[in-house]
Formats: sequence, structure tokens, C-alpha cells
Amino acid sequence: MRFNAKDLALLARQPSGCFDKEGKLKICRVVGDEKLIEPRERWCRLKGNLLFLMKNKNRSLYRVEESIVFPSACPSPAPDKIASKKSSEASEVVILERCWVVEFRSKTDVSIVLKFQSGEPDLYVEAASKPDCESWAVALGEANSEGLQNKIQQLRRLIMEIKEERSSDEARQFLPSSQIDSLGEPQFTSIQRIANEPKLEFSLACKDLVAATRDRKLNTFIQVSVVHPAEHILTRYSSTEIVEGTRDPLFLTGVTFPPEYPIYEETKIKLTVYDVKDKSQDTVRTSVLPDHKEPRADVGRSFLGCTTFRVGDLVKSKEQQLTLTLRTSDGGKTVGTIEVNLVKMGELEDGETDHITTDGQDQKCALVRECTTAEGISGKDSLPSLNAVLKNPICKLYRFPTSDNKWMRIREQMAETTLSFHVPKELINLHIKEDMRRNQELKDLGELAPHWDNMRKSVIAHCDQMLSMYQDTLAELGKHTGSSFKSSCSKGEKTLEFIPINLHLQRMHVHSPRLKDALYDVITVGAPAAHFQGFKNGGLRKLLSKFEAERRNTGYQCIYYSPENTAKAKEVLSNINHLQPLISSLADLLLNSASQHSPDSLKNSLKMLSEKTELFVHAFKDQLVRSALLALYTARPGCVLKKPAGPRNSAEEGGDLQHQDHPSQIKRQDSIPHHSEYDEEEWDRVWANVGKSLNCVIAMVDRLLEKDSVSNIKEGENDPAAADCNVLHTGGDWYEQLYPLVITLKDCMGEVVTRAKQSMAFVLLQELACGLPQCLMLTLRRDIVFSQALAGLVCGFVIKLHTGLRDQGFLQQLHSVGLLVQYEGLLSTYSEEAGMLEDMAVGISDLQKVMFKVIEAKSEDFLPIITGRREHYIIEVQLPAKMFELLPQEIKEGKLLRMYPVLFNVGINEQQTLAERFGDTTLQENINQENLELLKEYYKLFTEKMPPDCLPHFQEQNDLKGLLENLHQNIQAKKRKNVEIMWLAATICRKLNGVRFTCCKSAKDRTSMSVTLEQCSILRDEHQLHKDFFIRALDCMRRCQQVIKQGFSVKILELRRIFFKYSEGISSAGSDLSSFPLLATQLLKL
Repeated sequence: MRFNAKDLALLARQPSGCFDKEGKLKICRVVGDEKLIEPRERWCRLKGNLLFLMKNKNRSLYRVEESIVFPSACPSPAPDKIASKKSSEASEVVILERCWVVEFRSKTDVSIVLKFQSGEPDLYVEAASKPDCESWAVALGEANSEGLQNKIQQLRRLIMEIKEERSSDEARQFLPSSQIDSLGEPQFTSIQRIANEPKLEFSLACKDLVAATRDRKLNTFIQVSVVHPAEHILTRYSSTEIVEGTRDPLFLTGVTFPPEYPIYEETKIKLTVYDVKDKSQDTVRTSVLPDHKEPRADVGRSFLGCTTFRVGDLVKSKEQQLTLTLRTSDGGKTVGTIEVNLVKMGELEDGETDHITTDGQDQKCALVRECTTAEGISGKDSLPSLNAVLKNPICKLYRFPTSDNKWMRIREQMAETTLSFHVPKELINLHIKEDMRRNQELKDLGELAPHWDNMRKSVIAHCDQMLSMYQDTLAELGKHTGSSFKSSCSKGEKTLEFIPINLHLQRMHVHSPRLKDALYDVITVGAPAAHFQGFKNGGLRKLLSKFEAERRNTGYQCIYYSPENTAKAKEVLSNINHLQPLISSLADLLLNSASQHSPDSLKNSLKMLSEKTELFVHAFKDQLVRSALLALYTARPGCVLKKPAGPRNSAEEGGDLQHQDHPSQIKRQDSIPHHSEYDEEEWDRVWANVGKSLNCVIAMVDRLLEKDSVSNIKEGENDPAAADCNVLHTGGDWYEQLYPLVITLKDCMGEVVTRAKQSMAFVLLQELACGLPQCLMLTLRRDIVFSQALAGLVCGFVIKLHTGLRDQGFLQQLHSVGLLVQYEGLLSTYSEEAGMLEDMAVGISDLQKVMFKVIEAKSEDFLPIITGRREHYIIEVQLPAKMFELLPQEIKEGKLLRMYPVLFNVGINEQQTLAERFGDTTLQENINQENLELLKEYYKLFTEKMPPDCLPHFQEQNDLKGLLENLHQNIQAKKRKNVEIMWLAATICRKLNGVRFTCCKSAKDRTSMSVTLEQCSILRDEHQLHKDFFIRALDCMRRCQQVIKQGFSVKILELRRIFFKYSEGISSAGSDLSSFPLLATQLLKL
């Protein structure tokens, strides 16, 4: 190679703007690990693939060395060809050819090494800082001649892709201007599809691939990219799995585009085939990446060939199949063919799988429409209500061979839910209203003795602080924009502590050629727990037990009421707040019917008033109200308490009875007396007056209706009830005769409400005062955990209701028995996760107090409506009119639907190993035993109320009673990491039409391994998955898109270890889990 020293010296003296990069570096030569001399600081200038090393470290001009040194990789010119001049500034020139850059990845190392293929001593380069080192590494790597060649190849491929587009653009130049104006914006042809179904799905296979060497066995995968017609930008979309050891790979992973994806007939799809040299080092991207850059040419993979096709060509092809030629980057050499098979919904399966590893030409991919809607309802009808709950679906398509050499098709879908934020916001709003009412009730207690008054002030002050916290949290959630789920990295944020972690729907739709289509749903969510508050002192289960024990020892400060009595007090207050305005409105409705002189309306109004008033009276038939009234009296200033059991004066008693016999003359009593003897029987008289007043109203209505009737009434007949009321009206207006009786009823009811509210508020005051501030903090923690659990439950119920609308047996089970909700926990009982498990157990147990109600939607807003109070919530699920009409009459009439949540937990990670060897697993054993009893109760109720033919026919391979007995034995066995418990509980849940949940700390690693293993096991047990393809199917579902994405690192070795432990008894074969499932990879938005 000949060089012109004058030109090189001239180039070295050019201004700074002429160079690609320049800066100060320490340079020396290295042989092996030994430096020949100490690094010297020099000013370096990079131009193209020439690196000039200046004689000194400064920019000032220097005299030129007499010679220019070249690495032996590039033969030096003859001495007589290099001019020896004293004006040159360069000490050495390094030509970057047949070399590569080695960068040290430690955080502190700021050096790189240039290695030469010829064996020339390495060039050691040290920068001043880590960013400077990284920028020099990139610049030197790109300046290498091989890097420039790669850039040229990439540009050639892009030119090939847009050649066809140029022809259409050039044609427009020859159109008249008027015709161009009429064209306007480009119009693209949409793909016809079924509502709520993917727009496009296809499978891939290659044939006759050419390897670099004859004896090499290819390990190939296909990268799928999309060229959008409007932007002409190449976007990586997905990829297949890696198929090893064949030149005719048939890929089990297909390509699917969700309904919202902007794909048209004019859209182009690029298929690039890579050969993976070292699978363990390769990371395959499968997610939608808004990045048109080509992947780096890592040593782990090599480019084989690529091809491009229009979506319209595939959709309109006669055989719904394209056979394309794979070519090298320059478009010259043919390296094989690739077959694209369109997957159309409803197409039957014809292909055989005798040669599935080498031959896929005649196999058509087929799926039928998902059975997610009832007969008579189109997907378009159910789409709005589902879209109100689910969003951002991500789909995967697979084809797996069955044991009879047929193809089954599997569509795996994961979707976020808007309920992650909707339900917590609704709950917090209800908490705020409930706490504001409680604070006002405490203020309305009236005058109290100094001790109790100071206690009340302290309680109200603390409650106001908590109320302000709830209001601030609600305001912050109202400002939230962006993702509809909370990622795991945000689980410790205070403003998001009410939001569940990674709440998603994981759905698997299976279409088998000879079996009924099936749909399997699993809700995945992080364990409901108060992560922000921490677990230093344990979780709710331990904290509540400790708090209750401490409360029993504080009787000298306040009155102790059991948790049952406290809950009863809250129930009484809730009934009061609900029934009082309802009875008042019904009484007004009765008067309105009387003024209109309408007998039928009067009867109906009286019936409703009687029913609600009887409920009102019954609510106070409890000893708690009497004892609380007495306790409240003792808390009044200057009270005098006589012996309550002393005999009363008979004259007074007779006078009272005589007074009660004339309810029309009942006068409103004062509140409980402050300075006189407390009469315990006074409360009985007060609330009994409500019933007597109602009897008077009923008697008067009966008399009015009798007089209005023209038959079957004997004149002169007297009504004893009316006589008892001392009301002998014989005529006049109905309204005038009913009005005083209705007013008396309202007055009596108001007296009862005043006394009952004060007494129950006093009970709540004791609960709060006995444990400030721990009581309020526990309430907050319980609200947080319950909010996360309820969001998942509502999501699961809505999805289950939509998928079961065509199943009359399920709908009958729903209103006759209730819905089984099974949670699979994978938390350990060691360290913080033990506290999470305690929180989770209490939160799931609290879901028993939730009832569901299905109503017809009156607007386009289909989000659920939440009403009620703590410990008693009603979730109203809205359905469109056409879907609502398919429900049984009982559900349409508003029957409340019960939930039966059960939790079974088995820790499977390394922390559980520590707990089993050095810690305690009693918590897990107790939770499993308690929930087994709940499951048995549900099964007993199910067998009593449901016929046996309601169970799914395709899952009748085991007897439910036998499965329950097996589950009981496994729980009693106390075996280490007994995953059989999880499989039995999941199987029982599916057979009982239940809703399945899978939870771990963040719903990522362990949850992903569990869900994908469960899916493949279902395919094997229920849909005849070929036994030799169990592991390969599992690998397909567990492929890794990115090992690290947005701060989350997948522990491959840990996942592999978890899989083998969790797969014990499921499969005897091993698996190279160098990848991760769809569930986890999509959750790597996290």
C-alpha cells in the first residue's frame, strides 16, 4: 500500500471542523496484558478510518516527525516514499482496518483497546472520563472499515425497500394538477375483519436455507418489521422463536396484529432471517419498537437474507399463502425461500404434522372465532363494554402439533385494564364520604364529661388528618395520565399505594381440530400489600391480632367493644343512613297517592312503606343499642345512675302504657336526660312507637279502601285496630286523614334515629380512642390492601360475565350459589414477603363482604359503579341492553351475587428455602388450611343447589370430590414447596367455573413461570398437545424480548431454577430457559 506523506501531513493540519472527532487521550502499545511503555497523553484526531496521534497533548503547532508510523496490518511505504519534513504535526497515523474495539464494561474503567487481526501489538487508549471513553469507543468502532461496510449494506437494503414506492410517487408527477388535488391525502385500504378480532395473523416457515459453510447446522429465527405506507419508516414488530439444527425451520410462533394496529393492504412487511451462532448470548426482540435502526451485528448472530411483501398480496392471494425468495442484502444471491400462511378466523384445519420439523408447506393455520359473546350478539355489540375495561391488548399466535398429528392454534393475549385506577378512585371517594359522616356523628354526640370530651377532640383531630390524606391521594390520582396500570418499580410510591401492581388479563384461546374451542383466563396481579408502609412489624394478619390484644387491656381509659359489636354499630349506622330518607320518601309517596285518590297506587305505596319500616324497626332489636345508650348516659356531665333493675311505680307504668295506647298523641321526646335517673325501658318504648305508628297508618288505609269499595263490606263493621288508634273518621279527604298519622310516624322515626345514631357513634368513639393512632393507621393499611384486591376482583368478574353469557348453567350458578374466586399465591414466608402474605390474606378475606349486581347501562359509560361502606360494598356492573336481555330473570331483577374468595399459597423461590430450613412456614400452612374449609363449603353449596350436568363436559376427567380429598391430603402433608397444591386448587377452580388469579410480589418472574407452565399443561392434558413438543411449546411462550428493559433485570438462572422446581411432576424433560414468557416480557413495560 502506497502513502503520500505530504497529503497525510496536510490532512493532519486541517481545522477542527474537518474531523469526525478529536480530543485528548493517553496512548501506548500493549502486548498481551503488558504495556510496552507508560501511556503518554496525546491530542488525537479521527478522520474517516484514519486516527492521527499528535506529537504533544496540546493543539499548538509542532514540527513534524521525520517518519509516519503505520501498523503492520497495513504495510508501511518505502522510506523513500515518505518525505522527511520538519513542519509535520502528526507523530503517528493508525489506519482502522481489520481491527475491532474492546471496551471494558466496569463503571470505573475509562480505557479501551484496539486489537488488530494481523497480530500487531494492541493500541491501549485511555480517556479522561467514562462518557468520553464510551463516545470514543463508538466513534472508533464506526470508523472501522468493516463498520463502514455494514452501513453501506444497510443503506442498500433501505433503497431496495423504497424502490417500489418511488414508482408510484413518480407517476403522480405526470397527473394533471386538478387530478392531484382531487386525490388529497393518501387513502389506504383497510383489512376486513371480525369485530374485536386481530386485523391480520400469519405463520412462517423457511426452506432450503443456505449456510455459510456446508457442514453448519443453522439455528434460525425471523425478525418481522413493518413499513408503514404513510411514513416509509421501518419498525421492528416481533420475531419468532429460534429453531435449531435445520435448514428447513417451521416456526411455531406466528405473527398477529391487534385490532387497533394501523395496518392496511398497502402496508409492507419485511422478514429478515438470522442465524444464531450462540443461543445463550442472543436476545431476540419481539415487542413493537418504534425504532427503525437495524440490530447490532453481534457475534451471536449473523444475517442470512431478507424479503418484503405487501399485506394486500397475502390477503388477496388465492391460496392465502405466499412463497417468497430470500436474498442477501445486496439483492443478488438467493439463500432460500420463506412461506407465509394467512390465518383466517373460522377456517377448518386440514394439514398433517408428520414432518413438522422440516415440512410446513401444506399446513394451513386456522382458528375459529373466540366464544366470548353469546348467541345472537355480535362482537360489535359487546365491544364497547369490553373496551371500557380492557385496553392495549398484546397478542401472540402459536401453532402446536397434537398427539394425532394435527395442528392446534393458540392465541395468547394480554391486556391492561382501566379498573386499575377506576376502582381505587371510587373506593377512596366512598372512604372520604364515610369518614366525613363519622366525624360529624362524633361532633353530634352532644355534651360529654371532660374525660370523654377530650377523648372526642383527640379522635376528631386524628380523623381529620387521615381524611386530609385520603383527599390528597384522590387529587393526585385524578392527575394521573399515561399507563393504565402500576408498574412494579412504582409499588413504593405513596400516591399510588391504593393501585394494584401489574394488573393484567392473560387469556389463552385454543382451537383444536377435533375438540371444542376453549378459552382460559387468568388474572395476574402483584400481591395486594401496603408496600409504602413496609413490613417491618409484619402484615395485617399479625398487626390486627396484636392490636386487638392491646385494646382489651385499655379498659381503664375507654369502654371495650368487641370487633363484632363495632361492626354491628357500623351496620346500624349504615342502615339508618339508608333507610331513613327512603322511608321518608315512601311516606310522601303514600300521601301523594292519597291526594290523587288512587286505590291501586295507595296499596303499592303502603306495601313498600311497610316493608322498609319493618326493616328499620328490626335493625334496632339488638342489645348493643341498649347498652350503648346506657354507656352514653354515663358519659354525660353530672349524670345520676340508679339501679337499672329496680321496680318501677305501677302508676307511672300504667300511665306510660296508657300514653302509648294513643300514638296519635305521641310527642317528640327530649334526648337522653342528663340529671335524672336513666330509664332503660324508655328506649324500648321509643322504637316500639315506630311500629305502632305504622300500624295506625295501615289501619287508616284499610278503612279508606273499605269505604271506597262497593262490595263485600258490611256496614257498621268496626276495625279494632282503628279503634285502638282512637281515630273514628267516617269521611273527608284521604290526604287529610292520613297526614297526621304520617307525620307522627316520621317524628317517632326521627326520635329513634337521633338516639341510635348517638349511641352507635359513641361505640365507634371507643374503638378509635382505644388505639390512637394505630387504629387509624390499620384502617388505612386495610383500605390500601382491599383497594388493590377489589380492583382485581372487579376485573375478573366482568371478564367472566362476558365470557359466560352464553352458558346458562354458569348464569344459574352465579345467582344460585355465587362465584368462586381462587387466588394462587407464590410468596415466600421469609422476611418482607411474609408480611406481604399477611396483607394479602386479609385483603382477599375482606372480599367476602363484596356483592355484585348486574344492571342495564343507561349511557355509553360502562364502567362499574361502587356503592356502600367499609365491610359492605355493592359493585354494579353495567351491560348493554342486548347483552342484559340474555341474563336470567333473577339477575335482571337485581339479585345480589355473592363472591367466595379462597387463597392457596406455596412459596417457590430461594427465600422459601430459607424459611423452610431456618424459619417458619406456619403462616402458609394456616392460610391453606383455612381456605380449604372455605372451598369445601362452596363445593357443598354447589352440589346442593346445582345439577351435576352444569360442570364443563370437556374437563370431566376427575371427580371433584376426589380432587378435594387429594388437596386436603397435600395440605396436611406439609411437604416442602408442594406445588401439587397449586395445580389441584387451579383444576378445582376451573371445574367450578371460577375466576383464576396468580400473584407473586410484582406479578412478573414467578407469576410468568406459573402461568405459562399452566397453559402448556392445559394444552397437554385437555387438548392433546404432542408429548415431544411440551418443552418447545413452553419455550415459545417463554421467549425473552429483552433481558433488561426500563430498569428491570430478569434473573435467568433463578428463573431456570424456579421452572425446574415448579415443573416437578409435570414434565420429566429439561429446558434451556434462556428466555422469558410473553406475560413477563410485556410486563417489562415496567
